[in-house]
Amino acid sequence: MPRNRFTRGLGVTALLTASVMLPVPAQAESVTDYTITLNPGARGAAIDDTMYGIFFEDINRAADGGLYAELVQNRSFEYSTADNTSYTPLTSWAVRGTARVVDDAGRLNERNRNYLSLAAGSAVTNSGYNTGIRVEQGKQYDFSVWARAEAGTTLTVGLQDAAGTLASAREVAVSGGWKKYTATFTAGRTSSRGRLTVASARAAALDMVSLFPRDTYKNQPNGLRKDLAEKIEALRPGFVRFPGGCLVNTGSMEDYSAASGWQRKRAYQWKDTVGPVEQRATNANFWGYNQSYGLGYYEYFRFSEDIGAMPLPVVPALVTGCGQNRATNDDALLQRHIQDALDLIEFANGPATSTWGKVRAQMGHPEPFGLTHIQVGNEENLPHEFYSRFQKFRTAIEAKHPGITVVSNSGPDDEGTVFDTAWRLNREGKVAMVDEHYYNSPEWFLQNNNRYDSYDRQGPKVFLGEYASQGNGWRNALAEAAFMTGLERNADVVKLASYAPLLANEAATQWRPDMIWFNNRASWGSVNYEVQKLFMNNVGDRVVPSTATGTPGVSVPISGAVGLSTWATSAAYDDVRVTAADGRTLLSDDFSGDASKWTHHGVGSWSVQNGQYVQTDAAAENTLVTAGDPAWHDYDLKVKATKKSGREGFLVAFGVKDTGNYYWWNLGGWNNTQSAVERAVAGGKSTLISKPGTIETGRTYDLEVKVRGRQVSLYMDGVLWDRFTDDKQAEPFRQVVTEDARTGDLIVKVVNAQDSAARTAIDLGGLRVSSQAHVTTLAGDPDAVNTESDAAVVPVGSTFSGVSGKFTYTFPANSVTFLRIKRG
Repeated sequence: MPRNRFTRGLGVTALLTASVMLPVPAQAESVTDYTITLNPGARGAAIDDTMYGIFFEDINRAADGGLYAELVQNRSFEYSTADNTSYTPLTSWAVRGTARVVDDAGRLNERNRNYLSLAAGSAVTNSGYNTGIRVEQGKQYDFSVWARAEAGTTLTVGLQDAAGTLASAREVAVSGGWKKYTATFTAGRTSSRGRLTVASARAAALDMVSLFPRDTYKNQPNGLRKDLAEKIEALRPGFVRFPGGCLVNTGSMEDYSAASGWQRKRAYQWKDTVGPVEQRATNANFWGYNQSYGLGYYEYFRFSEDIGAMPLPVVPALVTGCGQNRATNDDALLQRHIQDALDLIEFANGPATSTWGKVRAQMGHPEPFGLTHIQVGNEENLPHEFYSRFQKFRTAIEAKHPGITVVSNSGPDDEGTVFDTAWRLNREGKVAMVDEHYYNSPEWFLQNNNRYDSYDRQGPKVFLGEYASQGNGWRNALAEAAFMTGLERNADVVKLASYAPLLANEAATQWRPDMIWFNNRASWGSVNYEVQKLFMNNVGDRVVPSTATGTPGVSVPISGAVGLSTWATSAAYDDVRVTAADGRTLLSDDFSGDASKWTHHGVGSWSVQNGQYVQTDAAAENTLVTAGDPAWHDYDLKVKATKKSGREGFLVAFGVKDTGNYYWWNLGGWNNTQSAVERAVAGGKSTLISKPGTIETGRTYDLEVKVRGRQVSLYMDGVLWDRFTDDKQAEPFRQVVTEDARTGDLIVKVVNAQDSAARTAIDLGGLRVSSQAHVTTLAGDPDAVNTESDAAVVPVGSTFSGVSGKFTYTFPANSVTFLRIKRG
């Protein structure tokens, strides 16, 4: 269940890592003056207890080898080339003697098909995850195995590393058919490179070879890695969205069966993940590895309950996403998935006497979990196909469970045709809540603090289910913090928000940035984690309306050189011409000679061929070449482009300052499904325009980009494709004020994402307050990152004694500061 309001008033005290008295920050060499003025007579938006939460997806090996505490990798010998081309059923195992993996009628059960046949006098050793199995001196570890052997067979089980024995060996007597056997180890010393060995003097069959730390989170069986779970708990999230993400709506929606060949690339379906762990399926993970489903829906619900968060499961809508873009027309399959969603609600909320409530009770939780929200679908790029199926799910769920909120979504981007169409359908259908996702540059987050100011207050509410600013540096976290002040200000529209992804194994990372990083010996919060934790522990219950002055800005024209690039495509360019607004020719190249005017910055293979500039590597990504002067502005760029082969289309760059700062017209991107204009700032990209579109192979396109001031017009074959004006101010000074109902505290939250301090006159609008404020500050160099060995940005607590109805506070450069002020 969600946290109560009492727990929300404890935030700053819990966050203080240094309880020291600090003066107002000294005046920096550069200081910008601001004002913040409260209007306590106006009524701001109420903030729900569930405002901020977490999104868990099994990406970056977040589950097996991560949050799920199992120490043995490939414990049931189910790894397959369907998971990863480098996998075999013996991945992570070394054999001494003779052993083979068998799939026959003697298997443990239908879902757990492979087992190991171990010959007499043989042994197998498991290497765990990362560098090996982590054990700590004096701690206990629980071994288990399902085994089958003749009476009198003894398994010898040991823990060791290269330096020798880690724990005394255990003898496990095995007799007869498949049974589960257990033993306990106490580690004699600490190691991160342990190995688990199982040996037998006689022939034996083994499956589900497991080793768990006894000390799991809350000592739960089949439990969670304690340090990771505690870091998540410390966020005090209001909800947990699970299990994805791209896991939900990619792969086949069919069931496991002999008829389907026990296919392994199957979309995540909750019924695969409940019941005894030895009876659960394993599956290929969308992100390129295997997932055991030891961490399944029951464990997600249990964890949500343990941390006081609302569970928010996501089920597939039978429209695939994440680049697959397929929709099923099998009505029987659709109806089966709708029934699965209804059964999920019964599993979570039904009495222990119901069909699926009984399964939950048998797993150890007779009381309902109290599910209130369920999401259907994730980032579908086919809005009409998705919505028609979503309606059928919603109708069935609301008919049987009218108290459940059914959450829809708006596709994979923050704008564009798919986004607009999805939102129109959701508004027309009076959907309760719509999920938005976006991963943009820090600049975008600083520019879009007011994104939700103009949303319809009577329309669907927003669930910001995934967002991040494309980096784990402090400049990224500052931009996210600035954006979060806008989320809180619009808490009547934005009801739920979660940063993503949550976890990353440093040795197996498919996506960056991530909130919490780990290896097999340690975990650490990124600087983004520290921002999320500060906000999530100090939400408040209502916004106190306030205004602030902005940072003076000067509008300058878009300027920069020009460029050509490709992405997983071979293409040819010709007749490049750049003309100034006054008619002067700045660049002209028909490639009748060489390519000396161009500088190659990235990968790929460029050469002049038959009077064209050709990039021939159809696998290389971002093959940028540039020409011209970074000071150019107000110009026309014309070029002919022809796709020769590959997955996508063309990338025509303009306003190029360097390889991390530019604009480009991305034609036929996203596997040749969309075209867009993207802006890169310090390497992070954000989308300015997006619309569906494909590029034909072999066809020559005449492309033109007209840059005038901050306005850009784009033409394809002489027809206006679109235009935009990039004139949003990237405001570095943002603030919001909330009130804690239990304590009466005002919480003044200020983000100063610039290199100068912000000397700020604060007017509390006549409120009577204590003269003293508790202060929590996060500050650091913009490029600072937190690592296992160096926490560069951590919260520092202090006390400020200069508070009055009107007072001045100087917020440090590149900082997030929360002032908690007592009322009365």
